[in-house]
Amino acid sequence: MSAFKAYKACVPIAWSPNLYITLVRGIPGTRRLHRRTLEALRLGKCNRTVMRWNTPTVRGMIQQVKRLVVVETEEMYKARKQKEEAHRALRPPLVISHKPASSDTGSV
Repeated sequence: MSAFKAYKACVPIAWSPNLYITLVRGIPGTRRLHRRTLEALRLGKCNRTVMRWNTPTVRGMIQQVKRLVVVETEEMYKARKQKEEAHRALRPPLVISHKPASSDTGSV
């Protein structure tokens, strides 16, 4: 299952007051009606996310372009952003010693 289908599979849209809509597929090659719908949602480029209120109008627009977008609730969006920030956070440097191990046998 692809990542965007996994997101779409677990979205309880009706309970969330805000929806985070991300364009995950390209606009070229789509129908003019779909392009106009994405323009109305203010989605111009791939991987851009917009926040919209959860209204029947917006849900209808999402239904029309559902193969092009991923819809997340506020909790899912914040969890994804936290995971991305943790991934980008600075980590302590790895310290590697290139000195040869000392041997106690002694050379004769």
